[in-house]
Amino acid sequence: MAFKEEEFPILLLQAAVTLINTCTNELREKIPIKLPESLLVYLKQLWAQVHKQMLLNTAHKFSRGRHFYLSNIRTNNLAETIFRLSINNDFATASSINEVHGSIFSLGKISFEHFMLNHWEVSPVLLGRQKDDIFSCFMQKFLLGSKKEPVPSFLSAVLQNFTTCPPISWDELDVLNFLKEASGDFGFPVIDRQDIRVLKTQQHLSKEMHFFEEHSHYLSRFLYMDDILRCEEAFKEGYTIAVRGMELRFKSIASIADGLACLFGQPSAGVNMYLTPPNSQGLARHFDDHCVLVCQLSGVKQWTVFPRSSLLLPRLYASDSGCDLGNCENLITDDDKRKHFLLKEGDVLYIPRGFPHEACTIVENDGDVPNGDGGFSLHLTLAVEVAPPFEWEGFAHVALDHWDQNQKSSNCDSLSLDLHAFSVNVMHIAIKLIGDVEPAFRKACLVGATSLPSSGWLDMNQQTIFTHLLGIINKKCQFFDAINNIEATIIHKHEDPFFELSWLNNLEGERSFNLSSLVSTLAKHRDEAEAAFMEVKSNFCSEVLCKFKDVQHSYNMLIDKYKKVRKQYVNGMLSLHGV
Repeated sequence: MAFKEEEFPILLLQAAVTLINTCTNELREKIPIKLPESLLVYLKQLWAQVHKQMLLNTAHKFSRGRHFYLSNIRTNNLAETIFRLSINNDFATASSINEVHGSIFSLGKISFEHFMLNHWEVSPVLLGRQKDDIFSCFMQKFLLGSKKEPVPSFLSAVLQNFTTCPPISWDELDVLNFLKEASGDFGFPVIDRQDIRVLKTQQHLSKEMHFFEEHSHYLSRFLYMDDILRCEEAFKEGYTIAVRGMELRFKSIASIADGLACLFGQPSAGVNMYLTPPNSQGLARHFDDHCVLVCQLSGVKQWTVFPRSSLLLPRLYASDSGCDLGNCENLITDDDKRKHFLLKEGDVLYIPRGFPHEACTIVENDGDVPNGDGGFSLHLTLAVEVAPPFEWEGFAHVALDHWDQNQKSSNCDSLSLDLHAFSVNVMHIAIKLIGDVEPAFRKACLVGATSLPSSGWLDMNQQTIFTHLLGIINKKCQFFDAINNIEATIIHKHEDPFFELSWLNNLEGERSFNLSSLVSTLAKHRDEAEAAFMEVKSNFCSEVLCKFKDVQHSYNMLIDKYKKVRKQYVNGMLSLHGV
């Protein structure tokens, strides 16, 4: 069969997309460097045209479900190819940790050391004004006009450049596995309630209203050009435009997020944007499962922060995290308990996870606010998300695993080895139970924080905290509490008691959470098992502290694994926003 001449380019493109999307990381890395670079340039140019036409919803057609097609190539497959070719390209140069630190803490009355020792995960505080505008590159793209204009002139132009960013799970350590699960969601316009929220809160009802839900029968939908233009209509009606994942859409924001993550010893940090019209409130009162730094870029905004109801910090994505509006409405509303903060351009406000808060652009003119209500407000929230491995409970598990990996067992008999392995596993469950009730174990571990020139105090502080936690472990880890939990989880819940600790398998070395062996050991040697547990607990608590630096090394290697995958994810998403 003869092909028409113009069919050859599309056939070659189709072949390239298919090959790249099916090859492994090892095979992809063997492709000569110049080839993917030149191909990526062409594909991104093509993607810019495809994305524009997709927004117009004219040049493409729906076929076989919800997918768009460019000739015979599904546009989500084209997006995946660009993502794959970009994952190891550093599109965003990490901001110096000193730059992020200096911008937020240098001009305020509160030093970084004072903040960490007195406010971090403890209480909200206004940090003051930024020394250097680390957001200047980002703000230049917006070309802000008058704050009094009905709709900011940049709104539609910015939203048109966005594509959907399927979220990556906190425990994902294989970017190709993420692609396998999310490939069908690549390459679409932004999705309402996932990438963007257009909402307002009626103060007399304290109820969130979502614009597209109020004006559509769809609960989750793509936003095409007509919808983006309707965002301007929504803004005029008092709706806030909230965009998730700004670090996935702007290189300069990705650099800031990376520097922030290093400063607080986490694999990554997230950034959301909130554009609120005058005399309005976007989100209803709520609390977050992560700490936030609110950076006011334009206009003014009034924040109210309420006391948290529990000393236990909410855990990332846990079922008991977040706050439904009903519970938040029942919080203490005494003026002596709540805190008020008026944020002006350049101000940075810290709100720890678990503290309910709300914000609005309804500002009384007290003579200190320029232009009365200040017009619309634009702010970014920098989110420091602490996944379970990077809480202090997680570090305790890493420490126990490291201690266990370095135990000499050449002279032990088979039963002793079985009892030791059994006891270590039961210890992991006992530590997990402590983490469910002890506030100190839920706090972020900063052992992996990138050191500043003057941060010797932080290293000493972290070792002091770990010493304190070992004392709690030695005192409160109870054999029968752990055994009862294991039995209840297996027998009554029909669940794996070690499921939430599966991330430990990402550490170096071998370990076994063998349920059948654990149950067998407990049934046959219950008395010996209790004695072995007490010996393991005592030896671990007395010996591991002197190995703190070695544990720190293992912990940092774990952070690096998570950081690598999230860097690949960010690089891939940024490549789809260079349109």
